[in-house]
Amino acid sequence: MIPSHDKPSVVSGAPYRGRLAPSPTGLLHLGHGRTFWMTARRAIEHNGVLILRNEDLDPQRSRSDFAAAMIDDLHWLGIRWNEGPDMGGEYGPYLQSERRSHYLEAWRLLRDRGFLYPCVCSRKDLARAASAPNDGVTDDEAVYPGTCRDRDGSGFADPAGVNWRFRVPCGEVVEFTDLHIGAKRYRAGSDFGDFLVWRRDDVPAYQLAVVVDDAAMKITEVVRGADLLKSTARQLLLQRSLGYAAPGYFHCDLVRDAGGVRLAKRHDALSIRQLRETGMTPEQVLAMAGRP
Repeated sequence: MIPSHDKPSVVSGAPYRGRLAPSPTGLLHLGHGRTFWMTARRAIEHNGVLILRNEDLDPQRSRSDFAAAMIDDLHWLGIRWNEGPDMGGEYGPYLQSERRSHYLEAWRLLRDRGFLYPCVCSRKDLARAASAPNDGVTDDEAVYPGTCRDRDGSGFADPAGVNWRFRVPCGEVVEFTDLHIGAKRYRAGSDFGDFLVWRRDDVPAYQLAVVVDDAAMKITEVVRGADLLKSTARQLLLQRSLGYAAPGYFHCDLVRDAGGVRLAKRHDALSIRQLRETGMTPEQVLAMAGRP
């Protein structure tokens, strides 16, 4: 069992470093505004450093105009950072698209240690598995059925061409104490299964990229939405396998629309950019987002 940690950071003795990590795949919405405002506030409260990391890994969906808009919208909200793609810093580059060598190094290490395996399942295979009963599954990603789990990845010189999954320790309980929500507990293999770390189109997956970057940039606390609580359990397993110290975690309450649905980038009417154009002030937008 991974032991619980309940301090602001388990990166021993390190000064506070937080991060803003938007993806330029659409306009920032109210939920982003609330989370990023909280991220900035916690960095100020801890007399710490805040970085901006552009998570532009997806070449099909990331756009330069969205990247420019997110920086402009964050500035308009009054959020400032100390390091980032627009100003540089000691731990750059701050664009994930320029950090491939870091992800490859981690992939090789995980492969050599036997934590990864190549998965050749098609989308049709995964859709069929996702439609089968899975007790306890509560997030977007269905538990992988383990079809390719026994495949050996040691003969691969690079990750391209197949999906690569992290082999979770089935039955192991992952516990952590979130700094906002409190104690959380997930069981590997039932609450979540073997997850992607590298896509067949040769793009590193979210779970691997953020773990590698948070460690390389010496992040001591991750502030993000509560929809990513289960991702924290996955990332704690990755951190342990790579020998990284874990940061502290603070998961913010989600902002929902009038129907109770979590906001997503498809909610253009609730994007910060659209609200700005109606004449709203930053204070009004943050109040609408339910800023604490």
